Amino acid sequence: MKRRTFLGHAGALASMPLVMPYLSRAFPAAAPMRVNGARLNEWLTNFDRIGRTPTGINRVAYSEADLAGRVFTQQLLRDAGLTPRIDTAGNIYARLEGTDRTLAPILIGSHIDSVTDGGNFDGPVGSFGAIEVARTLRETNTRLRHPVDVVIWQNEEGGTTGSKTAIGEMNDVELAKVARSGKTIRDGIGIIGGDVSRLAESVKKQGDFACYIELHIEQGGLLEKAGKQIGVVQGIVGLRWFEVTIVGFANHAGATPMDQRQDAMLAAAKFTVAVNDAVRAEPGRQVATVGRMVVSPNTTNVIPGQVVMTVDLRDLDQSKIEHFTEVFERVAREIGAATKTTFTFKRLTDSRPAISDPQVMSWIESSATALGLSSQRMPSGAGHDAQEIAHIAPMAMIFIPSVGGISHSPKEFSRAADITNGADVLLNAVMAADASLKGRA
Repeated sequence: MKRRTFLGHAGALASMPLVMPYLSRAFPAAAPMRVNGARLNEWLTNFDRIGRTPTGINRVAYSEADLAGRVFTQQLLRDAGLTPRIDTAGNIYARLEGTDRTLAPILIGSHIDSVTDGGNFDGPVGSFGAIEVARTLRETNTRLRHPVDVVIWQNEEGGTTGSKTAIGEMNDVELAKVARSGKTIRDGIGIIGGDVSRLAESVKKQGDFACYIELHIEQGGLLEKAGKQIGVVQGIVGLRWFEVTIVGFANHAGATPMDQRQDAMLAAAKFTVAVNDAVRAEPGRQVATVGRMVVSPNTTNVIPGQVVMTVDLRDLDQSKIEHFTEVFERVAREIGAATKTTFTFKRLTDSRPAISDPQVMSWIESSATALGLSSQRMPSGAGHDAQEIAHIAPMAMIFIPSVGGISHSPKEFSRAADITNGADVLLNAVMAADASLKGRA
């Protein structure tokens, strides 16, 4: 080919903005893209002031601090050159347009609400990381074929409310529940700019998103223990909550012989130990927790006549959840017979495991490798909005280490370098998704 002809072809290619980005993805540069980590961590430092109290972060859903946090976050979106919009469920969305508007968007994001007396990293790391990814793409003029939608889910800590609404799982019973702020979900949605009468408009269906990737702190200590920088989440565990009521007979503590007692508290203590022994006796990552116990009449000189307690059972395998449910009920019958008490089980919450999409996991892993970061596959023991979106789109999550494995605590902390690493992986996973999903709507 003559030099003049070659230069003519080169000039034509350079003048085709839709072609060059695709070529750059088909033949990626040696170095992966990176976000502005200093900017991202500065946002988190500034956000720490919103809802900060002497006992921790209190940015519970629908509170004044939550409202202030939403204002702060929408301004970050505007600063990134995006236009935030609030859907009828109160979720915040913002779009970075792609070159092909016929393609479904790649969805990234998390939440910004907190638990009572919580920390500043659970949720905001993923939310602000997503905003930083979109801003980096825009600032570097990196045009993807797919649009990228940033989402800030409302009231994740109150039961993944925003993402449940997005998949059509909101009903009158859920709307009547009271959030930690003391407001009902129904009232709260109105407070944050939603419209309960039009919730159907916020519902998404299969195919509305090309995939969903959520960055989050681990909230456990597996990564730190293994010395790994990135967790590739295989799935989010299924969860079953029981309320167990044990009924005995309240009687005088001094006048009732030991062999004639129907002590509900004794039965509850035996059952608590039995739950722990059962889950530890079998191999696997299943966990169970007795978290609350209400004793009646709760008096020094009266044998407890009733105990109401909770059991939290979790595993990535639904068959194990069913298995241990049967084990707990069998053990309860045995303890009831031995202590002359009765056990009644009531299921409070029942969510099935959400398994990550293998292709999305591979994009996360390859991005971590390209960035020189160590990674491992692992389950998520905590619930996330991703488990809801898994019903309508391929999903996976990126975990970064939590120092000491601490979360839902004022001591919750993730290092700035780890936060930057997570956002870098998210950025490159989004680009890998866009390249791999070429032509798929």
